[in-house]
Amino acid sequence: MSFIIRSKTVLYGNFLLFFLSVGFLKAQSDIVTVFKDDSGSKLQVNGKDFFIIGMNWDYFPTGTNYSYNLWAQPDDMIKEALRREMQLLKEMGVNTIRQYSGIPPKWVEYIYKNYGIFTVLNHSFGRYGLMVDGEYVVNTDYSEKKTKEILLNEIKELARKFKNTPGVLMWLIGNENNYGLFWKGAETEDIPTGETLESVRARHLYSLFSEAIDEIKNTDKNRPVAICNGDLLFIDIIAEEIRNMDVFGINVYRGVSFGDMFEKVKDKLDKPLLPTEFGADAYNALLNLEDQLMQAKYLMGNWREIFEQAYGKGKQGNSIGGMTFQFSDGWWKYMQDKNLDIHDNNASWSNGGYTEDFKPGLNNMNEEWFGICEKGPADEKGLYRLFPRAAYFALKEALNINPLDENVTNGVINNHFGRLDKEEYLTKAKEYKKSYSSSAESKIRSAE
Repeated sequence: MSFIIRSKTVLYGNFLLFFLSVGFLKAQSDIVTVFKDDSGSKLQVNGKDFFIIGMNWDYFPTGTNYSYNLWAQPDDMIKEALRREMQLLKEMGVNTIRQYSGIPPKWVEYIYKNYGIFTVLNHSFGRYGLMVDGEYVVNTDYSEKKTKEILLNEIKELARKFKNTPGVLMWLIGNENNYGLFWKGAETEDIPTGETLESVRARHLYSLFSEAIDEIKNTDKNRPVAICNGDLLFIDIIAEEIRNMDVFGINVYRGVSFGDMFEKVKDKLDKPLLPTEFGADAYNALLNLEDQLMQAKYLMGNWREIFEQAYGKGKQGNSIGGMTFQFSDGWWKYMQDKNLDIHDNNASWSNGGYTEDFKPGLNNMNEEWFGICEKGPADEKGLYRLFPRAAYFALKEALNINPLDENVTNGVINNHFGRLDKEEYLTKAKEYKKSYSSSAESKIRSAE
């Protein structure tokens, strides 16, 4: 915000008061609310409708793994890395990224102020284990007193730390923690009739989620709080144990269609729905080669349904946006601490929803190939180039309409998505990469 003094007769006291009020306003975060009526649910930021065009984003140079920390690098390197990534995201139309809580507040604010991109701030909530009394516990026990205390304290500190940070759109707790409940171990409590060991653990998990939501809301009443579930597993228990969440987040991989997801969430939870992860890898396990058209097909199908289920479109009306998984390939994801300089084509799990490369008995999901951008080699600073795939260019065009616009009917959405040409976007992806290669070659020749 800027202002111009148009008169030299402004009283010093009034000027100081105005200056202080401007500074106060600049320091305030946006007020994000959930609006709900008979037409459905939608987010509003400072009273204006907001539809999440989101992306799961991280930064891991080739040759590194989950232990790499971008935020520990020099500021000038971070700014250059963000320039390369955020500019591409902004040009694509992305207005929100999902990030884990390791990011410092100043960089959330920096991304927002320089690129206009919000952050959904995610705490994993013991999904990958937890340090308890100096010992790393692999399988988080959400019924254990010390574990509960640690997690709730972390949540309270996170809310306090980011409460007034501009750029935080929403709080997100967990990351499909329900999938982590299936482990063997001694249990001392009796299992109630009709329950399984996993469902008992689920009740502990979701009741603790509910406590965590309250902790955030006690500190920050200006942003919604969501949980992140793995598909619809334990949805009946969620309905019983969590009544205070504002948004239901879901990681879901079902192929080109979400099926009955929107209907079931409407029926069981009646909460706004945000697919926090969805997508497709860009590697065809049967053909054993990159398949950009296959990836683009699935992402376009998913986003079409996210738009069709938005507020006022005549269907469930509970879609508030989505978050594509993911922006760039993760070269470390197959073995995590080996072959970090190799783009492995190993398929580590099977999913029949992705029919092009599905064959019963064989894995077809390639964890290192989910990026809608290909990742180039990193230099000595950890900087690398991204090369957008066909899915990037397809979504750049697909997502340039606003489903919350009352003139954008489902007919308009279907016509819009129906005229998208995947082959055209594959050509654009090839041309983008070729132009960079030609430019790099010219620089090398000039240097020689």
